[in-house]
Amino acid sequence: MVDTPRRRRTVPSGPSAPTPELDVPGPLAEPCKFGVYTGIELELQSPDAIPPAARLGLEPPRFCGQCGRRMVVQVRPDGWSARCSRHGSVDSTEMYHR
Repeated sequence: MVDTPRRRRTVPSGPSAPTPELDVPGPLAEPCKFGVYTGIELELQSPDAIPPAARLGLEPPRFCGQCGRRMVVQVRPDGWSARCSRHGSVDSTEMYHR
């Protein structure tokens, strides 16, 4: 068996480097395929399925809009953050002006 030296994988940096955010859509990127408060496909979801608190903007999204999986949600005094295991994270500061 011949030992070959392992090569380090280099990641390009700078303004011409591709950003991973553009490759994979975020959990709430448009167009969403699933309801972010119910996890049901938007085509099958009835208009009254969205909870009243969510309609008022008081509830953070609980489901990924791309795959419908349940997200890990952290509610803070100044906002919230949510993370999908497949599509990454989103923070309330990215969504709204506090």
